[in-house]
Amino acid sequence: MSKKVKVVAVSGGLQRPSRTLTLVEALIEALGERAAIETRLIELGEVGPKLAGALYPNQLPAEVRDDIAAIESADFLIVASPVYRASFTGLFKHLFDFVDHNALNDVPVLLAATGGSDRHALVIDHQLRPLFSFFQSHTLPIGVYGAEADFQNYRVTNPSLQARIELAAERAAPFLRPRAVLARPELAAA
Repeated sequence: MSKKVKVVAVSGGLQRPSRTLTLVEALIEALGERAAIETRLIELGEVGPKLAGALYPNQLPAEVRDDIAAIESADFLIVASPVYRASFTGLFKHLFDFVDHNALNDVPVLLAATGGSDRHALVIDHQLRPLFSFFQSHTLPIGVYGAEADFQNYRVTNPSLQARIELAAERAAPFLRPRAVLARPELAAA
C-alpha cells in the first residue's frame, strides 16, 4: 500500500460561501481522482482573525502555527486567492510571511485565483507565481482562474472552467508523490 500524498490547500477567501473555496474544493476533488491524497484545507477566513495582530511567529495561536507547519511539510500545495485590488489579499501574504523561506523548496504548487472578470486572470502569473518563486517552489506551469461568471450559487457552472480544472489536475498528477520521493528521484523507481 502506497503512502498518501499530503496535499495542503490554502483558500484565500475571507468569507463563506466563497467562489475561491469552491474552486479549491473542485481542484482537491480532481486531484483525489488521480492519486491517493490526504488533504488539509486552510481557509483564510477562519485563520485571518487569529493572524492579523501577530508580527512574530511566537505571537501566533497554536492552531495557526499548526496550519503553518502543515504548509511547510506539504508534499503538494494548492493556493488560491480572490483578486483584491489587482493582487492577492494582504492577509494571504501575511500568512505566507510566517512560512519558513526554505520550507517550500521544490514543493509542487498549483496556483489558482478568482475575480470579478477575466481582466484579473494574470494575477496568477504576476502576483502568485513570484511569491512562490521566492520560496523556490515548483509552481506548475498551468494555473486555474475563475471569473464571477463561471459560478452560479457558488458552484462551478462553466464547462470551460471545469475543463481547466481537469487539465490542471491531469498535469499535476506526476507531481502527486510524497516529498521524500520528489527530493530523491532515485527512490521513485524503487
